[in-house]
Amino acid sequence: MALEIERKFLLRETGIVKGLTGQFIAQGYLSLDPDATVRVRIIDSAGFLTVKGRNQGAVRKEFEYPIPLADARELLSLCKEGRIEKRRYTIAWADHIWEVDVFDGDNKGLVMAEVELRSENEKLALPPWVGREVTEDPRFFNSSLATKPYSRWKNFAPSPQRPVG
Repeated sequence: MALEIERKFLLRETGIVKGLTGQFIAQGYLSLDPDATVRVRIIDSAGFLTVKGRNQGAVRKEFEYPIPLADARELLSLCKEGRIEKRRYTIAWADHIWEVDVFDGDNKGLVMAEVELRSENEKLALPPWVGREVTEDPRFFNSSLATKPYSRWKNFAPSPQRPVG
């Protein structure tokens, strides 16, 4: 069984990605059922279909399969709810690969970092540019951001995000 063990954080310093080359990601949801979320994603020119189980803290089941780009485009057109658009950057830090997502579209202004762990109890050294943890805040799940985008939130003040650089 495939398990994803992932923690998510807001960033203190968004300029950390300056000068890096990221990948463009467009994704939508065929099912938003929290017990079996089904996502279609295009990363640059590659398609993927992903099924995720319900979150239990930082852990959940995840099954991801490559699919033809034409199929991914067609499936993305079937997604009834909003889409997520973002650019993803990878940064190595203290024996982990961090993925920094800079959102666009209706979620423009949101910047998050996520890191996959080998076990739920793994000790994690946090980079200085990482801010508040939002792993268990459902508003920050990509499936939630598709239907309730960041641009429509009221009275939310994330950790200060200041450019670096």
